[in-house]
Amino acid sequence: MILAYIRPEKNFDAVHEQLQLINSYALTNGLVIDDEFIDYTSQNKRLDERQEVTHYFQSQSGSTLLVSDIWVLTTNMEDLIQMFSCLLRNDFNVHFIKQNVIMSKESSAMLVLGLMDHLRQKLKEESKRSIGRPKGSKSSSKFDVYINEIVKYIQDGKSVSEIARLLGVSRSSLKDYVESRELKQVAFGSLLPKAPENAEEQIINTIVCPE
Repeated sequence: MILAYIRPEKNFDAVHEQLQLINSYALTNGLVIDDEFIDYTSQNKRLDERQEVTHYFQSQSGSTLLVSDIWVLTTNMEDLIQMFSCLLRNDFNVHFIKQNVIMSKESSAMLVLGLMDHLRQKLKEESKRSIGRPKGSKSSSKFDVYINEIVKYIQDGKSVSEIARLLGVSRSSLKDYVESRELKQVAFGSLLPKAPENAEEQIINTIVCPE
């Protein structure tokens, strides 16, 4: 099974941005996504409060998991250790798209540690940038809950008018949403940045040790 896991967070990437990367990655690598899970649980929730997603992962042992970035799993370092441990124990292959690396049981310990330190550094940088930033600075839309269906309808060749009728929403509002989120490009185009060479080595080399 190939699974796409998406979790929005106001200070990082919105649903449509994550979905854009995931669909582009899947198209580029000839992967067919079997299921998509959009987790609207707040990033403030700890792992033991996220039973829906933990049960979902446990039920999909041996799957390939596509996530746009490390923080999508969690923004808590303690929870990240537990999630990495459990995903690997359950034979997941986790594709981190922005980092262009795949984590599996066969991965080196240095890669796993590099991914963890990459998140630690990102959270540290984000905490500095977020001072004075208004909450909710990344806009959301009432159509976000339909984004999976909309992309699939576009892939099936349905027009915006047909999709609006199927969803029971305004055609003009839906048209604006599809255009602003570039959902036609998401459905059919490859919008990935160029993958770096030696991506695993780059992740390992970003580890910062205290002086």
